Formats: sequence, C-alpha cells, structure tokens
Amino acid sequence: QVQLVESGGGLVQSGGSLRLSCTASGRPLTEYTVAWFRQPPGKEREFVAGNAWAGIYSNYADSVKERFTISRNKTTVYLLMSNLDPEDTAVYYCATSRAHPEVVRSRGIVEDWGQGTQVTVSS
Repeated sequence: QVQLVESGGGLVQSGGSLRLSCTASGRPLTEYTVAWFRQPPGKEREFVAGNAWAGIYSNYADSVKERFTISRNKTTVYLLMSNLDPEDTAVYYCATSRAHPEVVRSRGIVEDWGQGTQVTVSS
C-alpha cells in the first residue's frame, strides 16, 4: 500500500497557474501508474491525468489537454495547471494503480488515494 499526501492547492484567479504535489511513502512510485482525479462541487469524481510507471506515457482528460501537465520522480507526482478556469474548481486527488493509464481513465481502477487538496479558481 502507498500513502499519498497532496499539497499545493489554493485560491487562484482565472488564467493563473498552480502546481500540485503528491508525496508518496510506503512503496516506490516506480511500481505504479500515477494519476490525478478531481471532484467539482456537486459532481462526481473525474479523471484528469495519468502517467505510466515508466514515465513514458501520459494521458489527459479532453478538458485539460494543453493546459495541465503530469510529471513524477521516484517519490512525488506533480500536476502543473496553467490557464486555469473557474470550471477547474474542485478537490484534486492523486492516486496509484497497477493498470495502464488508459484503463485508469476509462474504468477508474485505482489502488490508493490521497486525501485531496482544494483548488478554487475565481473569475
């Protein structure tokens, strides 16, 4: 099992940027696909971005392509968010999986979740 702790959320104006971090402990991240999900107010949790264990494959939700970038090292997963929009307001969660990022996106197969970090984008 992997313990995940997100940080970096906050309040930002529309058009601004934020970088979220997710620090892992318990097992090395190199064994896993890592992903970011988000849950907007009153809506269901949705996939945002994923990265394969070897770091060579990433995928993104259509709504964040060209604006968000997922990256990682051995212990931390990052989500760089640019050109933020009020529609990006949500609690953001990082997650691990042993499935391919496309399977994580389509089926939401996740092993471990972080506790979430709030991102609020003002207009």
